[in-house]
Amino acid sequence: MLAEAGCCYVQIDETAFAKFGDPHVKSALAARGDDWRALIDKYIAVTNCLLAAAPKEMYIGMHLCRGNRGGHWHAEGSYEDVAERLFNALAIQFYFLEYDTPRAGSFTPLRFVPKHKSVVLGLVSTKISKLEDKAALKRRLDEATKFVAVDRLAVSPQCGFASLDTGNPLTVEAQTRKLALVCELARDIWGDT
Repeated sequence: MLAEAGCCYVQIDETAFAKFGDPHVKSALAARGDDWRALIDKYIAVTNCLLAAAPKEMYIGMHLCRGNRGGHWHAEGSYEDVAERLFNALAIQFYFLEYDTPRAGSFTPLRFVPKHKSVVLGLVSTKISKLEDKAALKRRLDEATKFVAVDRLAVSPQCGFASLDTGNPLTVEAQTRKLALVCELARDIWGDT
């Protein structure tokens, strides 16, 4: 239906995949008798089954979130334990990954991203109003290129500015400054193409 209406881009917002990297989540799953490895495989199979019905010309990306409610997060942990399955078994073309704080871990898990897939690095926080330093963001992006070529990377805020009606503790002006920074950074790295 979406394709028939002219939609050629879909972004799936997913919380479970990133949360499987959190040791506390893994512990809670084990306590109730679930193996996170079996669950992630099941989630990937179900997601791939749904994606198989999408038209080939539709671009489908996935935003992996650790929670974003009123400026708070729900989980932490690296992508390391989930990266190989996530990037290789999941039939997604590009990933929006939260990388705005150290709780997401290093860029090392990006080594599993196949050459036909792309990653959007969520380097700019939507949870705090302090504006990030552009030079520091460029250094982080440069660090990520050790694992994924720059032409398969992009930048964005790490999540939406509002996950519920009250939003996050940022003014409209702070949000505007952050979006302008993302655009400026993207132009500096990739030009106006």
